[in-house]
Amino acid sequence: MSTKYWSATARGLTPYVPGEQPKLANLVKLNTNENPYPPSPRVLEAIRAELGGSAGNGDALRLYPDPAASRLKQAIADHHGLAANQVFVGNGSDEVLAHVFLGLLKHAHPILFPDITYSFYPVYCGLYGIDHVAVPLDQDYAIAIDDYLHAEASGQGGPNGGIIFPNPNAPTGRLLARGEIERLLQVNTESVVVVDEAYVDFGGAAASAIPLIDKYPNLLVVQTLSKSRSLAGLRVGFAVGHADLIEALNRVKDSFNSYPLDRLAIAGAVAAFEDRAYFEQTCRAVVASRAVLTDRLRALGFEVLPSAANFVFARHPTRDAGTLAAALRARSIIVRHFRQPRIEQFLRITVGTDDQCGLLVDALRQILATPA
Repeated sequence: MSTKYWSATARGLTPYVPGEQPKLANLVKLNTNENPYPPSPRVLEAIRAELGGSAGNGDALRLYPDPAASRLKQAIADHHGLAANQVFVGNGSDEVLAHVFLGLLKHAHPILFPDITYSFYPVYCGLYGIDHVAVPLDQDYAIAIDDYLHAEASGQGGPNGGIIFPNPNAPTGRLLARGEIERLLQVNTESVVVVDEAYVDFGGAAASAIPLIDKYPNLLVVQTLSKSRSLAGLRVGFAVGHADLIEALNRVKDSFNSYPLDRLAIAGAVAAFEDRAYFEQTCRAVVASRAVLTDRLRALGFEVLPSAANFVFARHPTRDAGTLAAALRARSIIVRHFRQPRIEQFLRITVGTDDQCGLLVDALRQILATPA
C-alpha cells in the first residue's frame, strides 16, 4: 500500500478498530453490546409515517432534514427535565464525543481519562493533537476519584485540560456513584468534566450524572440510543450540559456537517423517547438477565466484576481468556477479548436474551469440562 499522497496527519493515525460484525450463520453474537430486544414498535411506526405511511412514496426523503433536529432535542429535554438549548445531538455518541474532544477538551494542558477504557479516547487525542494522561484504575478495576483530584497522583503535575470517563466504565462495567462525580466537580472547576454514559440506563435510577448539570456549568453528559433504546443501527447520540458548552459543540458540528441526523433517525429517536414504558420494560429485562448470567458464570468458577451495564466482565482462574474466546467462536458464540495489559485474561460478554445466555453457559461448561 502506497502512502505517497497521504497527509502527515493520516500517516500518524492509529485508527480505532470497532467491534467485529461477523457474517456467520446461527451466530450467538455477544461481542458488541447491542440490546437483545428490538426497538419500540412506536419507532417503526414513526419511521413509516416519515416515509408517508403504507401508501407513501418516501417523498419526504428528497428534502433535507432539520439541521437542528429540534423535535429530538425537545424530546430529550422533556425526558430529562432540561431546556432544549442544553441538548446537543449527533450521529451516534462516537461522533458527539469526537466533537467534544475538539470543542471542549483541546487545550494547553493534557486531559485525563482511565488507563482501561474506550480505545477511541486515545484515537481522538491522536487525531486532534491532544495530550493526555491515562490514570490507572484501582486494584479492583474501579475509577478512583482521588487520583483525579490530586495532580501528583495522576502523574500530571499541573492543571488538566479536562477529564473524561465512561460511567459505567467500559469494558469493566463498574459504576461510579453520583456522589463521587460530584466530589470531583466540587474541586475540578477550571476544566470540563465529561461523563460518557452509554450504558447508564442499566445501572438504576440514581446512576446518571444528569441531575448535576444545573449545579455545575462545566459538566457535560453524553449518552446514546444504541444500547438501552435498541437503536445501534440508527446512529443517534446526544450530550446535555450548560448552554455554553452546547454552543461550542454546535460550532464544531456546523463546521463539519450540518446534517448529522437524517429524517428517519430523528423520527425514530423521538418515538423512542416518547415510549418510556417500553424503554423501562426492556431495561428491566436486561438487568434481570444480567443477574442470572452473573450467577451462572460464578457457578462455573468465573470471577465476574460488579456490572451496571448490559455486559459482564469475567475471567476464569485457570483458563486463558483468548483460548476460551476461540473455543466459543468455534461453537458460533462471539464474545470480546481484549489483548491489553491488566485485562488480557478477561472476557467482555454482552447480556443477550435468556436463551442466548443459556447457550453461552452450556458451551462454557462443555469447554471447562475438557482438560486444558
